[in-house]
Amino acid sequence: MLLTVSKRLEFSASRRLFVKEWSDAENVAAFGPETSARHGTGRNYVAYFIFSGVVDPTTGMLMNISEIKERVGRVLHDGYDHKFLNADNKTFAGIPPTTENLARQLFLDAAPLFRDANAQLVGCHLSESEDRSATYFGNGALESNYWFEFSAARQTTSPRLTPEENQKLFGVATSPFGHGHNYRARLTFRGLADAGGLPQVRSTDMEGCVESLRSELDHKNLNHEVLALIDQPITTENLARYIHERVCEKVRIDRVRLHERDDFFAEHWNGGKYFLGMQVSFSAAHRLHTDQLAAEQNLALYGKCNNPLGHGHRYLTEATLGGPFDERSGTLMDFVAFQTAIAEAVEPWRDKHLDLETEEFRDKPSTGENIVQALWPRFDSRLDHRLVRLRLWETMNNRFTLRML
Repeated sequence: MLLTVSKRLEFSASRRLFVKEWSDAENVAAFGPETSARHGTGRNYVAYFIFSGVVDPTTGMLMNISEIKERVGRVLHDGYDHKFLNADNKTFAGIPPTTENLARQLFLDAAPLFRDANAQLVGCHLSESEDRSATYFGNGALESNYWFEFSAARQTTSPRLTPEENQKLFGVATSPFGHGHNYRARLTFRGLADAGGLPQVRSTDMEGCVESLRSELDHKNLNHEVLALIDQPITTENLARYIHERVCEKVRIDRVRLHERDDFFAEHWNGGKYFLGMQVSFSAAHRLHTDQLAAEQNLALYGKCNNPLGHGHRYLTEATLGGPFDERSGTLMDFVAFQTAIAEAVEPWRDKHLDLETEEFRDKPSTGENIVQALWPRFDSRLDHRLVRLRLWETMNNRFTLRML
């Protein structure tokens, strides 16, 4: 099992994407029309600094999140926030400040600041907009993410099931009149960071790929108007696979995530792997405190979270499951069963004070690290032991993730 803690920080900057040695046409092909912004164009960036290590049994923390904010904050202030990156950050005098290059350099700038810490920086995820993000990992791997949207209607059925089986599995979604979704798809390309800082996928290739998919899927009835899907199970899992296959015809892609609603998604990966993810929230109170430290030490370590009267959060969990894909039904797991299982997992903690009303935190502090570890068996046992990743947001800025290795 791997436990990570992610801290979310924001900064604003301007940039220009271009390579001096290239022609205007080559720059446009690689970076799109933004390359013509000769004096820079701006982004509101969101960066996630991801740490891994061993949880201190006394404090219940892998790393003090306030310390992450303080140390990384200096990096952002000095080299990135409210800067024209091409001129104000020497790294980007020679390479374009793409999302990928920024994620890589943020990692390289921040990692040395934590050499004396118990946890180490293992990745940096950078989002520049709703449609573009990238992740750089400590092992040199790099992921580029592109999002696009489309709307479509469908009747959720599988031609390989009997009408009775379809009705039992998909319920009201089998209505012959169909229903619709506003889909949001993420295309992820993975490789090693290029020493020259060039994009993994050219802008023109990405635009052509997305426009082709939109033309085929947007405002269509998936059961009847997409020829390649006729006689196929029309499920979120199968649609993610289809998008993956279509992109692979033009560009090598690692995986596709498809949201049919904000709190539910299916993924298809290279190698024929499928995953389903779903979110559920719960509200609870807690106090960060350990009897193994003196009152002054608790206050110094946990700050305002050590309030004797407690405080609370609206926690958000996200469970991702894997396992065998049923080709006959086109599903990984029954949607309603998945939804019910994760709701049941958090129900005993809903509107409770975790330290005073649950057994899990009578002898250990209710940190995010300990909460996600305590939730894992609750989720996994209800999901036929198919859980592969569990995420917990304490706030939008603090995320704790436990995953299978």
